[in-house]
Amino acid sequence: MRGGRAGRAAAMAVASVLLGALATGCGSAAHDGGDGKADGKPTARASAAADVTESLAPDGTTVRVGSPDAKTVVHVYEDARCPVCRQFETQGGGEALRELVRSGQVRAEYTLASFLDDRLGGHGSEKAANALRAALDAGKFAEYHDVLYAHQPEESVDGFTDAFLLDLASQVKGLRSKEFDAAVRDMKYRSFVTASEQAFERSGATGTPAMKVDGTFVDGARLNQIFDKSTLPLVIGALARD
Repeated sequence: MRGGRAGRAAAMAVASVLLGALATGCGSAAHDGGDGKADGKPTARASAAADVTESLAPDGTTVRVGSPDAKTVVHVYEDARCPVCRQFETQGGGEALRELVRSGQVRAEYTLASFLDDRLGGHGSEKAANALRAALDAGKFAEYHDVLYAHQPEESVDGFTDAFLLDLASQVKGLRSKEFDAAVRDMKYRSFVTASEQAFERSGATGTPAMKVDGTFVDGARLNQIFDKSTLPLVIGALARD
């Protein structure tokens, strides 16, 4: 899983300057990290994500969240260890996307990258992607996804351990089970994790977070605007196909 990704990881550090003042890329000194703790209480963000439709696309790597009939598709590329992804998910942009998904106007799609394990060492990105895939089986991907980013450890700490991922899963009502716990501990979806990273590498994305709206990458000045609740809908509207 690791041999061909080191060069790409270095390129991502260069490409991340596109994020400008809001985000200088994964590894930014400005990142304050998550709390790195699981308090065992369901979060409001997780509860809000409970009633959305979830499925795995026919390509076997894309996770779909939202109505199959939504006119606009927003595809997000993320690495669970990336602090800039946390910045997107926990600030205004992620909230705006979740509201659009709940309204039925937008379907969100996710490709789960894991290149930061090569760059930083460890297995946290891979373990988190595997756990998220297991959560999809339980219909809890969106809820668990939001909890993971709310409690993301420092980027330099390989904090997404089996124990921590299971503790976080306890915040999502109905997620913990023998099957889910075994899938996390045994890396049941290792092949999915590998295929997802490969899909990310083929996508043309140059870093995380990256976003496509109806097949068109958000780039240039618009990339900074995805972090703001008031401007993300404008970006989506500008790129959406009629």
